[in-house]
Amino acid sequence: MTLIFGEGSQQSEIESKQLSAYLDTFIHHYGNTLKKVLLVPPDFTRFHSGAGEITVLLYHKLKDKVKIEILPALGTHVKMSDGELDKMFPGIPHDLFLEHNWRTGIVKIGEIPGEFISKITKGNLKYSIQAELSKIIVYGKHDLIISIGQVVPHEVVGMANHNKNIFVGVGGKDIINKSHFIGAVFGMENIMGRASSPVRDVFDYAEKNFATQYKIAYIQTAINKGPDGKLKMRGIYASEDKESFLKAAELAVKTNLDLMEKPFKKAVVYLDPSEFKSTWLGNKAIYRTRMAMADKGELIILAPGL
Repeated sequence: MTLIFGEGSQQSEIESKQLSAYLDTFIHHYGNTLKKVLLVPPDFTRFHSGAGEITVLLYHKLKDKVKIEILPALGTHVKMSDGELDKMFPGIPHDLFLEHNWRTGIVKIGEIPGEFISKITKGNLKYSIQAELSKIIVYGKHDLIISIGQVVPHEVVGMANHNKNIFVGVGGKDIINKSHFIGAVFGMENIMGRASSPVRDVFDYAEKNFATQYKIAYIQTAINKGPDGKLKMRGIYASEDKESFLKAAELAVKTNLDLMEKPFKKAVVYLDPSEFKSTWLGNKAIYRTRMAMADKGELIILAPGL
């Protein structure tokens, strides 16, 4: 496995100038081969991922020589508003943004067999899964698809991002619903903060067996708060394989997991109304505290956006 570029540590602070230089390295790696590029950043629910700045920088560096399309990885979320686009991707024309429809805008590219699902879930589940992708990817004829996002502990897949951004972010309902159920059955306690999980195995299988015809590169960040309370980009990695994800995941374990000396008997979670606007998203208040809550503990959720 090979990185196109990469840097990261718990003490690193990768600022805009350095980030821009890394993206120059990334573009130089492809020389003059790029004529049409699809950027796949997360939506506004991942506003703090650093993906917005990366997308804006790539747009300005490529726009004069490459046809650019941008497909936010909505998953099952609603379309981004004009205000959200302006805040997360300032300066990029709105007509470059395409909308992913997880119900009707997808194409089946293969089927993950029930035998494989049974194997990775130790016999607990035996259904097959339709691997589906956005029509925009399947029929877009892009020279390169750039998947951008933060690797961070995740309650369903263990560590968010990499090919989850593709097969859930711009995938269809079968793989979205069934992969999430695998995570529920396997148990969050066995998944959270781990780069390897049965759910990740599903996405890896789909990518390896059905998606090699789409040239996908991954730009992955690791981010946490500094002593001043401001978010710091601690790491950034790029590759066409899994290496960028594994490097970012290794750093995210060190920067994004807080281990408690004893469980919480009572906790209050505040959900930013600009990000958490549905019960589906609001459930993260439970997912992200559950392993730290004491038995019969009390969790209070303040969710003005719901």
